[in-house]
Amino acid sequence: MSHTAFNAKLYALPTTQLILGTRVDDEVNFMALAWATRVNYQPPLIGIAVNKNHMSHRGILQNKEFSLCMPNRAMVAKTDYVGLVSARKVNKSEVFEVFYGDLQHAPLIRECPLNLELQLYESIDLPTNTVFIGEITGSWCEEGCLAEGKPDITKIDPFVLTMPDNRYWSIGEQVGNAWKDGKSMKG
Repeated sequence: MSHTAFNAKLYALPTTQLILGTRVDDEVNFMALAWATRVNYQPPLIGIAVNKNHMSHRGILQNKEFSLCMPNRAMVAKTDYVGLVSARKVNKSEVFEVFYGDLQHAPLIRECPLNLELQLYESIDLPTNTVFIGEITGSWCEEGCLAEGKPDITKIDPFVLTMPDNRYWSIGEQVGNAWKDGKSMKG
């Protein structure tokens, strides 16, 4: 197998497409967000990167709370829309049916099979973005997307974003078991 060099500055790993929920000046706001990753086990922390020019950035700084909502593939157009339009020009609160868990400033989306509430734990200032690290304080999953009390990825039916081709892709079939399949290689 041969490999060819490419411009890694333009490339990003496929990332799960999410919708970031915030309240900005007491108004609900949503934004498409794919720059997210788990960064700590206990407490459960997730890091997200948000451009400093986005209203969502301001909402997180104002309220120290936010949500991460996982849309399914049927929600591609709505998800893309909240990433295309600015909250400075469009009221995005009406795109989804909103509900709340325990946090007042972390709007959740009823149509999303999986929703997380997060409290701001720490922020890291970068040249164009801020990395917000949030602690998961609440999790909500559509009952039909649970299997044995745990979220089932096949029922949630999420999608990922690839860059720089800017395409959405569905999740495929299971190909293995983490922390198990490699054990056969141990000596």
